[in-house]
Amino acid sequence: MLEYASYGLVLLALGAYVLLDGYDLGIGILSLFDRSDQRRKEYNELIATAWDANESWIILAGVALWAGLPGVYATVLPGVYLPLVVMLLAIVLRGTAIELQSAAPDYRRGWGLVFGISSLVATVCQGLVAGGVLSGLPHRGGVFTGGTRDWLTPYSMLCALGLVAVYLLAGAAWLQDKTTGTAHDRAGRLGRPLLVAVAAAGLVLGFGLRVADPQHLRFDQPLRATLFGLAVAVAVVCASIAWYGFGRRPDWRPFVAVAGTEAAGLLAIVAATAPVVVPPGLTVHAAASPHGSQLFLLIGVGGCMPVVLTYNIYAWWVFRGKFAQPTAGTEAAVPSDSTTAAERPTAVASATEDGPWAAVVVRRVLLTLLAVAVAAVSQDIFGGVRAWIDPAGVAVFSVTALALWIRSDRRSAAAGDFNLQAAEK
Repeated sequence: MLEYASYGLVLLALGAYVLLDGYDLGIGILSLFDRSDQRRKEYNELIATAWDANESWIILAGVALWAGLPGVYATVLPGVYLPLVVMLLAIVLRGTAIELQSAAPDYRRGWGLVFGISSLVATVCQGLVAGGVLSGLPHRGGVFTGGTRDWLTPYSMLCALGLVAVYLLAGAAWLQDKTTGTAHDRAGRLGRPLLVAVAAAGLVLGFGLRVADPQHLRFDQPLRATLFGLAVAVAVVCASIAWYGFGRRPDWRPFVAVAGTEAAGLLAIVAATAPVVVPPGLTVHAAASPHGSQLFLLIGVGGCMPVVLTYNIYAWWVFRGKFAQPTAGTEAAVPSDSTTAAERPTAVASATEDGPWAAVVVRRVLLTLLAVAVAAVSQDIFGGVRAWIDPAGVAVFSVTALALWIRSDRRSAAAGDFNLQAAEK
């Protein structure tokens, strides 16, 4: 049963990524079709508060897939290398453009273009990967046996177009919730046409999957048909609520409804295909790693997920409400504060004292290496070492490293190494 728990972790991480990063990719694509530099700057600042937290879920999904279902990892990765590598490069360029645009005092069209195009490229590549997997990747004994362009099928291209429509819809819903003025009104007008496009894409991809899937979906099984029907019904209800909510208050309703539509759509795909993960025929059980790796994954990644979720919730809470551009002259008022001016030399002096910071960096690097070594030993990477270090030993090492980390940070804080107030001023 542990393999199905790992499968659940992978689905949870992928679902969270689609829900959270989907809307900011959609806003990036929408920026390509907006002629107002002021709104484009507003879109970028809105995304700059959350994009890194949202993308952490795809890393968790990759780790869970690698450790929990290595058969899927070994089959899918060689089959979709090209779109996957292009997607990663697009995500890197996109993050760079967001941060440099945010640091600029005015709107930079070059970085704005990179932000929009990289968002579109990343979305198209994700759709090609999803469509390529659903179309089936040739494999034998857990090894990919196809060619370099087997991912490029008519169904994968339809998936790419459909995912662009879904992300655009989520982006418009998020903009209605978080913006005011012309950006808010424009998002409200875009919502319903995009919802029609998503509904059309859902119908085409739903009926097309019966043709594209080489394993032939088994809807003659009552449980599968019931779960699939329930998921589709929930998606239709949520889409109807989103249709009613676009252009009306409360502004949060369309985004919640669109998120419900996305979640129900993903559950419908799982209900239609499980337990097969990679058509044709690679099941969860066949692709799973050994029992020890499954247990390590559930403890390690399962423990990380609440932390990442807390980070997302905290970021959402800090930036809750409508987005507002910083008022002009805020920075100019800072030097007039006599207290700040008096303390600035102290802060500069602290920043130039590299000794304590260097010690902290070295200490953290050593503790990180210790944690990696413990993880490697627990997985028996060095061969035979695991015989003299059992799970209790790994736990003792981990708790000791964490205690040393906390103790050293407390000592550094007491010594004034983390004088954040002075650093901010």
